[in-house]
Amino acid sequence: MARTKEFDPDAALVAALELFWSRGYEATSMADLVERLGIGRASVYATFGNKRALYLKAMDRYTELNDPLLVDELSRPGPALPGVRALLLRFAAESSAPGSRLAGCFVTNTAAELAPHDPAADRRVELHWEQLETLLHAALTRARAQGEIPEGRDPRALARMLLVLLQGMRVVGKVSGGEARVREAADQALSLLG
Repeated sequence: MARTKEFDPDAALVAALELFWSRGYEATSMADLVERLGIGRASVYATFGNKRALYLKAMDRYTELNDPLLVDELSRPGPALPGVRALLLRFAAESSAPGSRLAGCFVTNTAAELAPHDPAADRRVELHWEQLETLLHAALTRARAQGEIPEGRDPRALARMLLVLLQGMRVVGKVSGGEARVREAADQALSLLG
């Protein structure tokens, strides 16, 4: 007879996500995970696979938790530009908040640490960024159609610029003194939007 799990796999996955997010993939050992999750090594392997598989599952969970917030911010009925502005200001605030230097964004951290040499991580980063760019493009297209931004502005190009800016804010915010840079970049982007 199979034994029932004596732990909540979802809670364990969130705990792994938090540990990977704060330390990164390479700096997190399996021993660290076993200690943080409070379950045996065999249970970690049986439930999630190896460390890399657990990391990728944690990345998927991060996306599941954060993507609905992005959709909500950028897809509200009515004027579209306030949602874009709110997203930009939220990223700026989070990127320059105390404690953000250590964590940053899990997707951005993965892009820097794993994506260059891990195709599965690269694919997940790209999917996340494609979704964000698509949401921004749709919102900016609506904003242009509603007269919120000038007719001559290219929503696709603006969406890509904002995607790169948002990810850059996450990186720059990790460096001491980055807060002012992040805030000034956000202000400039807001002025470009009109």
